[in-house]
Amino acid sequence: MKNKIIYWTATGLISLMMLFSAFAYFTDPNVSAGFTAMGFKDFFRIELGIAKILGVFVLLIPSTHKLVKEWAYAGFGITFISAFIAHSANGDPVSAMIMPIVALVFLATSRIFLSKIS
Repeated sequence: MKNKIIYWTATGLISLMMLFSAFAYFTDPNVSAGFTAMGFKDFFRIELGIAKILGVFVLLIPSTHKLVKEWAYAGFGITFISAFIAHSANGDPVSAMIMPIVALVFLATSRIFLSKIS
């Protein structure tokens, strides 16, 4: 029971973080400007927002095949590491660099406890 609580808490937190960031990607002009300032084209922001929403569905639907979940975990992991690198290279504040690392910790916790409850 403890493992399920840890899994669903970590998975719920990472899912909320991804949904909030995807929403911001589509609605917040400051986020759009941030992507542009880092040299990314606008299509990348939209593509990443859609991918985050799809990844959340994959993580939250229990009947999703485990291999598909593995791809979602990998995709999110690559996204968080890339976000850390992009914010670091862009000279953004430490707070912008910490959030992808926090997300990576929640993601790793979710993945570790998925294997414990499966």
